[in-house]
Amino acid sequence: MSTPRTTQSYDAEIAIIRENIRQLMEQAAASSGAANEDLLADRIAAQEARLAALQQQMDGARGAGEGSSGQA
Repeated sequence: MSTPRTTQSYDAEIAIIRENIRQLMEQAAASSGAANEDLLADRIAAQEARLAALQQQMDGARGAGEGSSGQA
């Protein structure tokens, strides 16, 4: 059985992913060529999907940890 994650660990990973997205957006703005743009768009989409999944996990963990109706 795994150890439950803390809010701080979620926040730290979310910050890293957001920084990755920011850097990818800068690269996309500075790059030229369809192949580069497609690659960067795919990488941004993957990071955004990872961010959304992580935020869902964190929301679920908060709801389970609070034992409430899920409202903060």
